[in-house]
Amino acid sequence: MPALRCDGVALDDLGAPVVVACSGGPDSLALLILAADAGLDPVAVHVDHGLRPESGLDADVVRDAARRLGVRARFLRVDVAPGGNLEARARDARYAALESARGELGATAVLVAHTADDQAETVLLNLLRGSGARGLSGMRSRRGQIVRPLLGARRADVHAVCVERGFAPVVDPTNATRVHRRNWVRLDALPALSAGAHRDLVPVLNRQAEVMRAEADLLDELADALLAEAGGATPLVRALSAAHPALARRAVRRWLGDPPPSLAEVERVLAVARLERRATQLSGGRRVWRRAGALHQAIA
Repeated sequence: MPALRCDGVALDDLGAPVVVACSGGPDSLALLILAADAGLDPVAVHVDHGLRPESGLDADVVRDAARRLGVRARFLRVDVAPGGNLEARARDARYAALESARGELGATAVLVAHTADDQAETVLLNLLRGSGARGLSGMRSRRGQIVRPLLGARRADVHAVCVERGFAPVVDPTNATRVHRRNWVRLDALPALSAGAHRDLVPVLNRQAEVMRAEADLLDELADALLAEAGGATPLVRALSAAHPALARRAVRRWLGDPPPSLAEVERVLAVARLERRATQLSGGRRVWRRAGALHQAIA
């Protein structure tokens, strides 16, 4: 198993106790094993979204693994209503439940088991969505209390941990289907691109993500400086209009915050700054308008 270090984050860098997001799959089960080996007093937290009838069996796998390792386990249920963007809403509910468990347990971090292969798939998915530098920079090894200590390891090496220790992880049958676009990228697109390039593209895409992450961080710093000079909460329109378009777009994104605006929404805000329109409506009920030479935003 290669050293589990990525961007300066390793299991040895963390303090006990930690929450391990554990679905019972091979990646998260291996992470639980490694966290226990590292003496991090991990608490396996299984979040059931109620989306698959066999989810109770997944919890049994986590319960048995925790018992064998001599670590604690918690089992949470979240409700995700049917509708559009189900995968994203389920992810948001899962992370909210994990953060809540971290706070209750006094844990130093929430560990999730994304690997270098997951990173490569994320970069390709974001490319297909037309993402900018931030999207193409992929996942961070640490974002707040979320830590991904396996992001520098290959999926096959991570799965080997379960085999070597005699653990039988959950096998999610939906991972073998093309229902979700990520599965198509994993099963078809990435192997085809690697074959056409005559090389393994996973490390290439991971290096690309690191380069884009550094550039995106620099753009964020420059955008924040521009906003500060332009007036902060109510930036002056002349400062945004005079800035380079790439920097102006980044500044608008930083100013608007969450939910992340689309490119079309950013351009509409810049049109307000350029005096081409008086105001514009954005997703989430937000409204942006110009008054006294500055931009203002509020929830309508």
